[in-house]
Amino acid sequence: MTTDSEQLTWEQAVLWLKSQPDQDALVKACFYDDPPLAAAERFHSSTEWKAVQKLIGAPRGRALDIGAGRGISAFALAKDGWATVALEPDPSQVVGAGAIRKLAAEGEVRIDVVETWGEALPFGSGSFDLVHVRQVLHHARDLTQLCYEIGRVLKSGGTMIATREHVLSRRRDLDEFRRRHPLHSLYGGENAFLLEEYLNAIKAAGIRLCKVLNPLISDINLYPETRDSVKAQMARKLRLPSAALIPDVLLSLRGKLMNDPGRLYTFFGRKRDLLH
Repeated sequence: MTTDSEQLTWEQAVLWLKSQPDQDALVKACFYDDPPLAAAERFHSSTEWKAVQKLIGAPRGRALDIGAGRGISAFALAKDGWATVALEPDPSQVVGAGAIRKLAAEGEVRIDVVETWGEALPFGSGSFDLVHVRQVLHHARDLTQLCYEIGRVLKSGGTMIATREHVLSRRRDLDEFRRRHPLHSLYGGENAFLLEEYLNAIKAAGIRLCKVLNPLISDINLYPETRDSVKAQMARKLRLPSAALIPDVLLSLRGKLMNDPGRLYTFFGRKRDLLH
């Protein structure tokens, strides 16, 4: 455990995690493994991304990936055919803008990289057909402002998807979530919000929420598990002969009732048409 004065950068925390022999599974699940191009290709073919593709539909224009990190989502968007801009304030060659540029070159895809924060996007209003954020809203320095900027740069009718966001049932659960997180004690940057805080910030940005996906309702939140694997686990516990006997509605209800600090939600919506 580090003290505040000894805290690592995000790059240093990730490098530490990758150096731990007993953390290989977590490193791979987070797509921090090397070589980066192989990790990005695996993300693109993952059950998580397949579920994202199903929600956002076929490419139809310009996409912004906010908080792009190492670049796996930006790579997936570009590979799918979106004209992609990756926003990442960290210049790191390992987990930041430098890594994205290397990935784009090696993967032979076009990704424009902009090094700044999402709370003040350097783009005109209505610039993007899609804004994608993966594990980013819960890191916001100002959640309402970040969501406002997302809404501002979206075209009327444009799509927003925010995936794998940490949710709390009670504000006092934040400390427990941080204690459980494998890297928070190293770099001190983890956070989570109440579900209502996410919903209110997104709606205030002029985005109509079409889907709010709880922890068990989508492979997006479950990766590296899947809905099928969770159903199989439930069937074994209930001593049922087949996972097919577990209905989707039961999985959805169980996910809605979960209260684990930091559980994952995904938010999917569209920018309201100002003419209607």
